[in-house]
Formats: sequence, structure tokens, C-alpha cells
Amino acid sequence: MRAVIQRVTRGSVTVGDELVGQIGRGLVILLGIKEGDTDEDAAWLARKVANLRIFEDDEGKFNLSLLDVGGAALVVSQFTLYGDARRGRRPSFTEAAPPEIAEPLVERFCAYLAEEGVKPVETGRFRAMMMVEIHNDGPVTILLDTDVSRRGNVKE
Repeated sequence: MRAVIQRVTRGSVTVGDELVGQIGRGLVILLGIKEGDTDEDAAWLARKVANLRIFEDDEGKFNLSLLDVGGAALVVSQFTLYGDARRGRRPSFTEAAPPEIAEPLVERFCAYLAEEGVKPVETGRFRAMMMVEIHNDGPVTILLDTDVSRRGNVKE
């Protein structure tokens, strides 16, 4: 799993003319699922995101998590995070998991975020053409990846 996490003052997702997800202060999480990702990856990533200290305390230091500030999450499934553009001019998406695997893992990730205490957890619409509005605060943007080689070197 790969997540691009943006600290926001607000964010929303619209499909056509329908507002399908909206948050105030919190995190917009663009989430990509790849072949081989597991429920364990979803749980690990949700725990990491909920507790990631990227909100400023009274001294302006990144000491507060999403849970600490009572922030919300807006999760947007984005298979293009696994686009490989190293060769040619058109990205290949062969690493991205097919929808029948990806959609349940996105749902599990959202459920795990809620279990961690993040409320509300809003979402986009899986496999829809979405307009995502992100008011990045800072800007603060973090990339997280559940790749075992990276996760194995990170202290929890």
C-alpha cells in the first residue's frame, strides 16, 4: 500500500454534481493498493496514519497526531500511485491491484482508521471519476509505503 498524506484545513470529493465526502481539519489520504497487499498492511498503515505526528503544537513543532487534534480523514482510492513511468511516456499500472482486491482493502483501511479513533472517516467513490479538492495546510505532504523493506527499518 502506498499513501500520500496531506494535512488539510479542508477537503472534499465530488462525483459529477454530487458531494460524496467532505472534511474540515485533518488529513486527505490518497491510497493506492498493489498486488500482494494484505489486511495486515491496511491495519499497519491505518495505525501509522492515525498516530503520525504532523500537526503543530503550541510551539510550532510537529508533536501532534490526527488523534491528538481530533481531525478527520478523507480517503481517496488512487491506483495511479502505482503508475510506473520509468520507461516510455505512458505509465504502466501493472503493480496496482485489480478492483476486486483493492476495493475491500480500501474499505478495511477506512475501518481500521475508525477503530484507531479517527472520526469521521469520509471517502471518495471507488472507480469513479472524482474531483478532489484539497486545501493543503503548510503545505505538509508525507508519503508512506507498506513495502516490507521500508517498514522493516522503521521504529513504531
